[in-house]
Amino acid sequence: MISDSVDISTRVSSNLSALIESRVGDPDAEEPVTLASVRAFLAGLLPASLDESEKLHHVDIDESLLDELDALIEEYGGDVLAIDFARSDASEALSRVIDAVMGDENRENPPTLGVIKNAITSGLPARLVGDGDLEDDEDETLLAEIESLIRRHGEDALAEQFLRYE
Repeated sequence: MISDSVDISTRVSSNLSALIESRVGDPDAEEPVTLASVRAFLAGLLPASLDESEKLHHVDIDESLLDELDALIEEYGGDVLAIDFARSDASEALSRVIDAVMGDENRENPPTLGVIKNAITSGLPARLVGDGDLEDDEDETLLAEIESLIRRHGEDALAEQFLRYE
């Protein structure tokens, strides 16, 4: 287990974080997803028929992800749970919802993930769509996204720490 005082996910690229999230979210996974299993999956995606120069030109993203994974495995070991390395930033749409709740003048305490979930289920996204702060299709995935963050960090985690500023 990696110490909570060090947020290793901040050192992981967004591409690797997305790959880890997809592997962790795989409903067919029989074992907990480790860095080594993510590396094996990624290595299996690279065509064996390409020579090294072709790999560098055609699959540079995969190659750089392998290098990044290798460095993490060297530092932390292959048996470490991969989820610890996935970023937990809110999407741009969820960040706008969090901002809206944080900007509520009637709020006394900083909102938690649980408070944000309640705001979503109470219709805040529809109001934000009406105000033009969210696109019509952006509100469709907000509930699943906030529930995922809650599963990972708990309802009492401060929502502000998940804001994504772009």
